[in-house]
Amino acid sequence: MAKQEPKQAELEALRARIDEIDLEILAALNRRARIAQDVGATKERSNAAVFRPEREAQVLARLAEHNQGPLSDDGVAHIYREIMSACRALERTLVVAYLGPRGTFSEQALRTQFGQSVEASACASIEEIFRKVETSAADYGVVPVENSSEGVVGQSLDLLLATNLVITAEIGLKIEHHLWSKGDAALPITRICAHSQALAQCARWLNSHYPGIERVAVSSNGEAARLAASEPGVAAVAGEIAGSYYGLQALAHHIQDDVHNMTRFAILGREESAPSGRDHTSLIVSVPNQPGAVYDILGPLKHHGVSMTRFESRPARMGVWSYYFYIDVAGHRSDPSVAAALHELQSMTGFYKLLGSYPVS
Repeated sequence: MAKQEPKQAELEALRARIDEIDLEILAALNRRARIAQDVGATKERSNAAVFRPEREAQVLARLAEHNQGPLSDDGVAHIYREIMSACRALERTLVVAYLGPRGTFSEQALRTQFGQSVEASACASIEEIFRKVETSAADYGVVPVENSSEGVVGQSLDLLLATNLVITAEIGLKIEHHLWSKGDAALPITRICAHSQALAQCARWLNSHYPGIERVAVSSNGEAARLAASEPGVAAVAGEIAGSYYGLQALAHHIQDDVHNMTRFAILGREESAPSGRDHTSLIVSVPNQPGAVYDILGPLKHHGVSMTRFESRPARMGVWSYYFYIDVAGHRSDPSVAAALHELQSMTGFYKLLGSYPVS
């Protein structure tokens, strides 16, 4: 039986209702924007920060709690990220540094956190991101700190050790790799370019589908996409945003070996985040190189009922300590149990640095 086409009059009536609702939404958005301007004026008088990640996290959590569908919580969050981004820009357009060029997962993390209404400043290195924020050339910086399959990003952890910046927010981004080229089927693929971590994350797939093809590690997946767009025979492992930016054609989708591949990004700033109700706290410590010293620093966390969510070690490059330990705990530094545990832990360490408390991604 042939599918019956909807009656034109019925469609027009439904579309008229949508048009009416759109005008109601527009009016409500502008009412919200005017109040956001009043908030901005109040902040300006007290010299408060434009970006408050804990407040934005609370807004999204409240919306998810009250969402009755059919829109998904993720869909609502995406819409409201952009609403908050546009309203924030009425106060001031933020400058956010990220690891460039355009099309990297760092830029995708930036857009996930800050939306489109910011000035994105591409940097050639992670060190440059730190430097831009430290010198106020950028308001915030987005840096990768950990991948679920390849482990920590050592340069980011090493730079956190020396900086005066704090972690103000975090983003957990699902990493989906695709293989891109200019789309000319007559040209064989002679090189596959990507960041070294991306090549490692897709190694089994590449071994199976492109054995013997040269793999070239470059500074970022965005750079790999740029090369694929400009050099015949080059394919790039990169995300959707990179392929779109450079007008590439997908040779294959979702080629990462681990379907649950995630990268965690830290948002660096100069001001600490207030409690959101669901936070993490990050710190770096070192202890004397003696038996039981590492075990002992876990005691205060257990004693005060604080959950440790991450523990990493990095070799010390100077001083008398052998290793620095990077620790994440559940809760905000101002929570009584966390504050008590950190105070006790600090008295036991040879080096102690609090990196910040921030909303959980």
